[in-house]
Amino acid sequence: MFSSYFSMLKKEFAGYNGARFSKDLMAGLTVTAVARPLALAFGVSSGADAAAGLITAILSGVVMSILAGASFQISGPTGAMTAVLITIVSRYGMQGVFLASLMAGLMLLICGIFRFGKLVGFIPAPVITGFTSGIAIIIALGQVDNFFGTHSEGETAIQKLASYGSLGFSPNWQAVLIGVLVVAIMLVWPKKWNAKVPSSLIGIIVAGLVSNLCGFDVAVVGQIPRTLMPEVRLNFASIDFSAIGGLVSPAFTIAALGMIESLLCGASASRMKDEKFNADQELIAQGVGNIMIPFFGGVPSTAAIARTSVAIKSGCQTRLTGVIHAVGLLACMFLLGDIMAKLPLAALAGVLMVTAWRMNEWHAIRNIFSRKMKGAIAKFLITMIATVVFDLTIAIIIGVVFSILMFVARSAKVTVTLSEIDNSRISGEHEDLTETHKDAVVAYIAGPVFFGTAESMIAGLAPTFDNREVILSMRGVSTVDTTGVQAILEYCKACTEKEITVYICGVNDQVKASMLQAGVGEVIPEENFFFSVDRALLER
Repeated sequence: MFSSYFSMLKKEFAGYNGARFSKDLMAGLTVTAVARPLALAFGVSSGADAAAGLITAILSGVVMSILAGASFQISGPTGAMTAVLITIVSRYGMQGVFLASLMAGLMLLICGIFRFGKLVGFIPAPVITGFTSGIAIIIALGQVDNFFGTHSEGETAIQKLASYGSLGFSPNWQAVLIGVLVVAIMLVWPKKWNAKVPSSLIGIIVAGLVSNLCGFDVAVVGQIPRTLMPEVRLNFASIDFSAIGGLVSPAFTIAALGMIESLLCGASASRMKDEKFNADQELIAQGVGNIMIPFFGGVPSTAAIARTSVAIKSGCQTRLTGVIHAVGLLACMFLLGDIMAKLPLAALAGVLMVTAWRMNEWHAIRNIFSRKMKGAIAKFLITMIATVVFDLTIAIIIGVVFSILMFVARSAKVTVTLSEIDNSRISGEHEDLTETHKDAVVAYIAGPVFFGTAESMIAGLAPTFDNREVILSMRGVSTVDTTGVQAILEYCKACTEKEITVYICGVNDQVKASMLQAGVGEVIPEENFFFSVDRALLER
């Protein structure tokens, strides 16, 4: 593990010089401009504060970038993670979040050490698209209070939305104006300018100027401590070990999201930069980072595709880009803290509203709906709804289980095609096989033979009992289970009792081994197994 990491570093920094460093420097500063408004917004929206978002981005930029599974990964607080943290903060407070983050970091570290990086590949794409859209909905709902300047109650976004029925909904139109202004700027800002100056940064700057110059009465970010060791942080003396049991599920949710988001980011970015990505090393980086961050008062972190893609497009050469972006954020904390403290929360809410909209994988969504992929649509909708109604972990489980059930249902099809002997289909010179095999039938079986298809296979083979020879062509049988092989055995026994000769052709080694283990070889002799139907007809 260590040797592969150092080998990766050696290759990454081979021939490193001043020209490459200048590219890393510019890319890092560009990512700083993108990350600063997002760090503030995600810190506030998670239920913590803006300082927690900045601290998370700074530490992630140093620790996770240095240990990352590739040169381009930029980590920090993300919208997906804030959607999970809202509920955890309301139930367990910040100390609960810190402890859950520590536990999640340990889980991720273990997953990396034991090379579980490939597990994310088992989650179907529509399921991932569905929970991404579900998270986007949660983020948008969670920003209603800040965007409209209202007040709600409840643990989840849906509960808060429902509380307006009893508490009333009276918008602060000054806050709404600020939020709409940010949204408008982000939507109309030219894409070619966005690569140099992020629209979210411009939106927050303009909104902050308007709010302060006009003297708007709106909620603001508040004081940002100029320290990486705030009062509210995790320390060993404050750990409530009795709460660990109740935090296992939230910690697992954080770890699952961290794994999924970071590895998907890495896989996508590796194609953008045409560079190999070490998934297991990335999990180690995420694990170490999330173990350390709570002790500095930060919130859980993951790799972020938006910041990572900006880094690559800005000329990122090595992982120093991530470190430079962290140093830039640290400078902002100490030099611009008083200015950031006066930013309206409605402005940050506007940023998150647009971010939530853009989080959706619109290309994938349009593709599955326009092509009317019913299975993919069902997976997408079920996972999205489950994410909003329940939580990420349950949503992923529901989505994966539903996908498995759909796969089993679609796989539960086996076809049995019966054919008489056709001389013209057999190449080479030979006698008239229709004479030598007068009362024979060829049964072509295609599909997996398991508990879901065994009965229909036997039903398809029922007409063969009227023949004296049956040639089972099983080249199309990819796999069998215990029920399937037992059905084949019972069929062979029935044929033997009726004095019907059975030949088995084209069976693959794995299926044949299962059949012999079940006792088919005791009913059908070895010499009745052939490579193909041709060989069975010509040699018997």
